[in-house]
Amino acid sequence: MARSTPQQTLQRLRIIVAIQFMGATLGLPLLPLFLEHRGGTPTVIGLIMASFFFAGVVSQYFFGHLADKFGRRPILVLSLIIYAVASGFYIMPMHAGWFIVARIFQGAAAGAFEVASLSAVAARFPEATRGRAMSQIIAAQLLGIAIGPMLGAIVTVSQLGWAFFATGVVSLVAAVVTFSVDLGDRDYDPTPLPAMTWNPQLIGALGAACAAGISIGVYETCWSLLMHSHHASTFQIRLSWTLFCLPWVLLSPLGGYIADHWNRRYVSVLGILGGAAFMATYPHIHNNVVMLITGSCESIFSALSVPSISSYLTQGADNREMSRRQGVYTTANTATLAVAATISGSLFSHSPALPFTIAAITAGALAVASFITWRQVPGRVKTLLP
Repeated sequence: MARSTPQQTLQRLRIIVAIQFMGATLGLPLLPLFLEHRGGTPTVIGLIMASFFFAGVVSQYFFGHLADKFGRRPILVLSLIIYAVASGFYIMPMHAGWFIVARIFQGAAAGAFEVASLSAVAARFPEATRGRAMSQIIAAQLLGIAIGPMLGAIVTVSQLGWAFFATGVVSLVAAVVTFSVDLGDRDYDPTPLPAMTWNPQLIGALGAACAAGISIGVYETCWSLLMHSHHASTFQIRLSWTLFCLPWVLLSPLGGYIADHWNRRYVSVLGILGGAAFMATYPHIHNNVVMLITGSCESIFSALSVPSISSYLTQGADNREMSRRQGVYTTANTATLAVAATISGSLFSHSPALPFTIAAITAGALAVASFITWRQVPGRVKTLLP
């Protein structure tokens, strides 16, 4: 493997991450219809969709442990290959029930990919510049998520299998490229891994991860339902997701700068509280244009705070525990997301405001808990940068 500078590694990872997330979200708007055409009942379709998240829950820490033990590059390459193979299943003439296997492998691969890529950036950049580096990877994820569903609009249900197959081919190409990327791995060390340190930095970040997971879970299940109840068009619903992602992409560099120069504790907590306040407001907005604008405003809070949370996660961590930390963080995030997505639909049927209100209160409480946990942790990183 040729050595590369941290900036070269970051640029290559940005491209790989953006393409991977774009491919992963390309077919999501039509996937339930695709499964329905393959004979899936609503119950089966729900199980298949949920299996992606639950696969991530049970595998992310496991892959984080492997990445700390054997290196991030093998895990990143393996995740891309697994995702590619699983994507090839969609062109096969199978009943909907069999696609749960493909979604499980895709979910596990996506979880491993996220853990390895984020921990690689944390390993390659010192704490003084880590916030800006992490923000660029997060921006690449959001860029892929923003573009993927819109590109998926040109794909019909009958073509969806081949769209997934194409994303699998792209994943294989990305796996080949990853062989030449320096992900901060050292020579293989046969000695036992050091114990992961459960310090306040990590525990507070887990509270933030749960707050974000609860919010995303409610949005996954109830956002489109809420907009539909306000008579929003399909285009407006699609556009709302894109308008949420784009400000985040544009402002992520600023969020990274803030993480490296401002007090991470205050920025992180204010971001979570701001998101909770927006969530509590949405059910009471009945103008769809205002909903679109408000969603973009919420995105600003996320863009400016998430790099600080991500930086806190690995602050002071040993190189050989960063992937496990990332694995624990993403597991907490995905688990709460899956639970919130499962419960919020039932709450919405009782009252459209109920899941949003409960999630906002819970996220606010977690923000306060994280602030208390971080109270003895330095919020600023010593730096000589201007």
